[in-house]
Amino acid sequence: MANAAAVIVDGYDGCSTLNTSEDVDSDDGTATTTSKENGSVYKEMDRYGFVGGSQYTDPTQESRLPVAVIRDRELKWIDMLENWEKWMSKRFKKVKQRCRKGIPPSMRAKAWLYLSGGKFLLEHNQGRYENYLSQPGNLQSLEEIRKDLDRQFPFHELFIARDGHGQEDLFSILKAYTIHNPADGYCQAQAPLAAVLLMHMPAEHAFWCFVSVCEKYLPGYYSPGLEAVQLDGEVLFGLLKQISPLTYKHLKRQRVEPVLCMTEWFMCVYARTLPWSSVLRIWDMFLCEGVKVMFRVALLLFRCVLGRQDQLAECPSLYEIVERLRRVPSEFLQEEFLVRECLRLPITERDMEREHQRQLVRWKENKEKARIAELSGDKSNDKGKKPKKNKISEKQTSTSRT
Repeated sequence: MANAAAVIVDGYDGCSTLNTSEDVDSDDGTATTTSKENGSVYKEMDRYGFVGGSQYTDPTQESRLPVAVIRDRELKWIDMLENWEKWMSKRFKKVKQRCRKGIPPSMRAKAWLYLSGGKFLLEHNQGRYENYLSQPGNLQSLEEIRKDLDRQFPFHELFIARDGHGQEDLFSILKAYTIHNPADGYCQAQAPLAAVLLMHMPAEHAFWCFVSVCEKYLPGYYSPGLEAVQLDGEVLFGLLKQISPLTYKHLKRQRVEPVLCMTEWFMCVYARTLPWSSVLRIWDMFLCEGVKVMFRVALLLFRCVLGRQDQLAECPSLYEIVERLRRVPSEFLQEEFLVRECLRLPITERDMEREHQRQLVRWKENKEKARIAELSGDKSNDKGKKPKKNKISEKQTSTSRT
């Protein structure tokens, strides 16, 4: 059925619409849907809105919380959101615990808006999003965004229709950001982030959450040169050296660069790497606790697939290592395993901060050395050049001296 869905997506002509017939699941009240397009039927739509692709969750194989537990958590989140400042200032530890348990689906949009600081930005920038959309924008950036729209979760109900309202809202968010932050402009890795947010909330709310993620959680990640990404890659390997020295030595021996996994894992906040239920749980924690969550997940994945001697023996070269990281066994990607085990890693927030400071000092020293070497090289080149002897240059030189 996934192949049939792929044919429909690829052959979509922009004229038809996605029709759905909806039934209510008796377990927790979530809707399960069968999707139709041009008379063809996809596999049953999962509760996240996917009809196929790697993010699709088979409803018959997923585990769900009892309805009573979900309702109890919803009531707790309603109370927290109604008294948000008090909870964040006085009981943040409890907020963090509840995010780690998973935010109830019905509360996730509002919770993400509050956790990210998007609500604050929204309230203090009334009318600015519409103003951005009214501006023409950078033509090159807009063309790049348009090219990327079809690649963003094409099996999700929101983006399945080419030039549909989901793609148009995604285009608007990414365009608005290029105007909001012209220095960074548009980066391909931003599109999945905006798409994940848009799956949960209106476009303007998603935009301000997106601004917060790009500028508060991941500052510099999408700037030209990607220096912040490279720096965090060195931090990741520094932490890996502490908790899995065997893995670290093997990666170094095979000359595996940190950026190899940073682009898919960190820059997309695992949106293209994990099963969807796990993506949402990691985002719940990430928006509450920050980038350290991404480090923990990455360290856990390394330990799971490359943590033992026999696993390393099966990956003697860069090719096998890349394939192993791309094909992490499903048991290591399940939400409960990921959350439980990444929190058990023998690494503290202080360890992360110390490693970040150490790598930052090294980074600055290396940049300074590179700058000095470049200057020295320029001077050497200047000395090696023989001035052209002609009447015009001699005349100009004598004139400049006087």
